[in-house]
Amino acid sequence: MPNAFWQVAVEAPIREPLTYSAPAELAPALAAGLRVDVPLGKRKVKGVLLGPGEKPEGFETKPIAAIDDEYAALPPKHLEWMNWVSQYYIHPIGQVTTLAYPPLKRAEKERKSKRPPVVPAFVDHAPHTLTEEQEKVVADILGKPGFQPHLLFGVTGSGKTEVYLQLFEKVLAAGKTGLFLVPEISLTPQMVHRFSARFPDQIAVLHSGLTDRERTNQWWDIVEGRKKILLGARSALFCPIRNLGMIVVDEEHEPSFKQDEKLKYHGRDSAVMLAKISDCPVILGSATPSLETWAHARSGRYTLHRLTKRVQNRSLPEIQVVDLREDEEKREEKLPSWLSQALYEKLVSTYEAGKQSALFLNRRGLAPIVLCESCGFVHECPNCDISLTLHHHSHLICHYCDYHENYKESCPSCKEGEMKPVGLGTEQVESDIARLFPEARVARADRDEIQTRTDLEDLITQMESGEIDFLVGTQMIAKGLDFPKLQTVGLVLADIGFNIPDFRSPERSFQLMTQVSGRAGRHVKPGESPGQVVIQTYNPDHPSLVAACKHDYENFAAQELAIREELLYPPFGRLAGLRIQGPQLDRLNEACSLVAGRAASLVSLHENYAAIEVLGPSEAPLARLRNQYRFQMLLKAKDPRWLNKFCYQLLSDESWIPAGVKISIDVDPLHLL
Repeated sequence: MPNAFWQVAVEAPIREPLTYSAPAELAPALAAGLRVDVPLGKRKVKGVLLGPGEKPEGFETKPIAAIDDEYAALPPKHLEWMNWVSQYYIHPIGQVTTLAYPPLKRAEKERKSKRPPVVPAFVDHAPHTLTEEQEKVVADILGKPGFQPHLLFGVTGSGKTEVYLQLFEKVLAAGKTGLFLVPEISLTPQMVHRFSARFPDQIAVLHSGLTDRERTNQWWDIVEGRKKILLGARSALFCPIRNLGMIVVDEEHEPSFKQDEKLKYHGRDSAVMLAKISDCPVILGSATPSLETWAHARSGRYTLHRLTKRVQNRSLPEIQVVDLREDEEKREEKLPSWLSQALYEKLVSTYEAGKQSALFLNRRGLAPIVLCESCGFVHECPNCDISLTLHHHSHLICHYCDYHENYKESCPSCKEGEMKPVGLGTEQVESDIARLFPEARVARADRDEIQTRTDLEDLITQMESGEIDFLVGTQMIAKGLDFPKLQTVGLVLADIGFNIPDFRSPERSFQLMTQVSGRAGRHVKPGESPGQVVIQTYNPDHPSLVAACKHDYENFAAQELAIREELLYPPFGRLAGLRIQGPQLDRLNEACSLVAGRAASLVSLHENYAAIEVLGPSEAPLARLRNQYRFQMLLKAKDPRWLNKFCYQLLSDESWIPAGVKISIDVDPLHLL
């Protein structure tokens, strides 16, 4: 007999599934994983059948309206994984399942587009000969079939990508499919080229840089089996790939694998769980692993594989640290205040040798602050507690809400003083380099310059062909990119990340300096001078900097983990963050008082909650964004299961939350601002 009632994950902000009845004409065709139309209030919404349900007592159930026959049922393992995502990250199940579908309906007719193809056509490219280290890694991973997390810990330029490619060859030969995740779309053009050269016509791509139509077409290509490897950013996890044989998470340490809005999931951790449910290996690759992943590898929970040498025994770059406090006397008069004599001389010699240089500064715009010299007035965003950044000598822009206004030199406060730019951004660096090297070809890579997929692909092509002499950029250029002619890298101001009020800031600073340095001299031959890195800083003794200069990840990790263990920070403890926000401070203060009281009651009532530490609520470091005041509470516990239950109980029955206040939860938060 067909089931009379079904649990449905409804596409709405409802935490639990709803029960619907099965009308006689649909009942025989209903099955778990099917997408359906169901009534919700006075409207119809999409939903996914999770499984048979019981008739709820005291409630009239509404009938399922229709089956959405455009889509096959989601695979049972994928449905199981999405249910885990919903429960672990405490997010409505229907808003999770909707991510499994493409943005548009399937189109029979395609409109002609001038955009280049998502995946270029290539002739089959033969594999490279593996080094001894690479061969051992491939053999060891293949020797452990089924679910097993692997950490591929390899120095920058050690050939991790070639290991992935040869493993995927084995996966495809076994008749299975593969998933390859990168942290940012800036990495996809080079990876797409390398993968499509090795696996012609077997690659599908999913990321935010594609149009909705491109994403829809790519989704169908992989779901219907025309393509065998899906390459994409974190959201590619939700594509219901069948017969999954391997998942790779490249640059697994990158914070951009964590989503900060709506469903606040971590792509790396979710990939590990998807591999567990799919019973396939998952490989996490990095030269600077996250401390959580490193601790798992050291404990034996993950299998550790090392690549200690660059390919063809190419040398690691030479790193020189410049103390900006002592550099002023040595600097030529024509040099801008941000450019040390040592870095300038390296840039000159690299340019004269016909090689490329990259300058990294994690601040876009011309200057981060505009200040009145007379009265001290600073232009701040009216919607956010943040100063406006000067762009193009003409616009003041908020990098959080995109508010902007015209820049005027006269002070709007005292009417007498003159507004002056203070600090440094990528625009100013680009302008100064163009002045010092008037014949050179200078390009900038930040979110102002690179706004589309084609912008990014064009920039990478120009760097690879040698058309650019100097590349100035933000962290967009720091991650995983491989430019054969890039010889010199300058970190303009390493101090930017040192003093951020976050326990992860030393780890992030170390990772960023190591990764940026790793772009230099990746293709020098034995006997040639190695890549050159100049790190400019006002704090040359900072532990992250000292460790990065020695290429000493393991000692740095050991010291940081010792501090984390003492304070019960991840990986030794688990965190959950609550953000309490709203436009009215009085209601926000009321909500903070209520949530603090509920948390205290729970801790005192339940024995298993007694070990949960509750910090706050207190004003967030960014106290107002987009006209919303923000407070935060941090929950810390040793056992993630009890922390999860605590969060569910804390936020259950949301009727107590004052009108206009929104409370959101972030399990395993990466950013505490």
